[in-house]
Amino acid sequence: MKVVLIGVGQAGGKVTESLAEFDYDMGFNAVRGALAVNSAEADLQNLGIDTTLIGQDRVKGHGVGGDNELGAQIMQENAVEVLDSLDGRITTEAEAVVVVAGLGGGTGSGGAPMLARELNRIYEMPVYVLGILPGKDEGGLYQANAGRSLKTAAREADSLLLVDNDAWRGTGDSVADGYERVNDAISQRVGLLLASGEAVEGVGESVVDSSEIINTLRGGGISSVGYASAEASEDAGENVNTITSVTRKALLTSMSLPNAVEAESALLVIAGDPERISRKGVERARRWVEDQTGSMEVRGGDFPLGSDKLAALVVLSGVERSDRVDQFMERANEAAKSQGNSVDPDEFTNDDLDSLL
Repeated sequence: MKVVLIGVGQAGGKVTESLAEFDYDMGFNAVRGALAVNSAEADLQNLGIDTTLIGQDRVKGHGVGGDNELGAQIMQENAVEVLDSLDGRITTEAEAVVVVAGLGGGTGSGGAPMLARELNRIYEMPVYVLGILPGKDEGGLYQANAGRSLKTAAREADSLLLVDNDAWRGTGDSVADGYERVNDAISQRVGLLLASGEAVEGVGESVVDSSEIINTLRGGGISSVGYASAEASEDAGENVNTITSVTRKALLTSMSLPNAVEAESALLVIAGDPERISRKGVERARRWVEDQTGSMEVRGGDFPLGSDKLAALVVLSGVERSDRVDQFMERANEAAKSQGNSVDPDEFTNDDLDSLL
């Protein structure tokens, strides 16, 4: 699926750069443009992608200090400038725009939903938000910001692909190592998802195309992605159990939003050498995903890729009713109260993911 990436805020810029590098290194050519947008000039200086500084008249290039209301205002005031920076990048080749942001900071959490709204107003193609939740140890302000931003982004985007920062961090990781590990995990999973509509090597029997990704995410709300791989036999017939095993691991232990399995729709992509992919294994794994998610709308297919391994990529859509989201919203609510802010009783509920703009 050919996309244009727009990173908003510090985390958004870094993850966007990482995604663009992964796509280039793998030769997928799914990323057709990458731009980082921020109100803090220092956060843009070391990025290897094009950048746009916003809000200079308001914050003089020093950022918004975690104030996501100010971040939203600055994005609204500078939306035309950002869209001008995209001129020529969003062409007829592009099939979607992905806005990438950490949902805890000020510019990302406030600006990303506002930018998604503007993009949806102008373009007919899907606009997705890849949103990263702060870890439990990242402070009350970031939790409260993310709770508000999560609900708003879920409304403004065609789908909010959510990443829980605690999902892929190692127990002994330093802060820097933890962020690097999360960035690498996001790049691999999301990068493969975007590339899965493009056959790189070989010819699969049932190759996934971009329309199946778009249709899986069409219902909106919150989505998540998981990935797992294992060594595979050269004989496809011996890989039935391998395919079901990596699918189980991707869904049960490696999703970007852990412990959120019930879904409205799902997509299973088995990546690897077409000669090693068992059709029986793919169909068995797809039916297992149906059973686990409770969804009757589970798509499945191949991603031909030169490798001795087989990998499963699982995308779930419509997971906003999960306990994991409820738990985070409760955490955000408590964090907002601890900041001394007056909290609307409905502000951090998860009934319908109401807009907070």
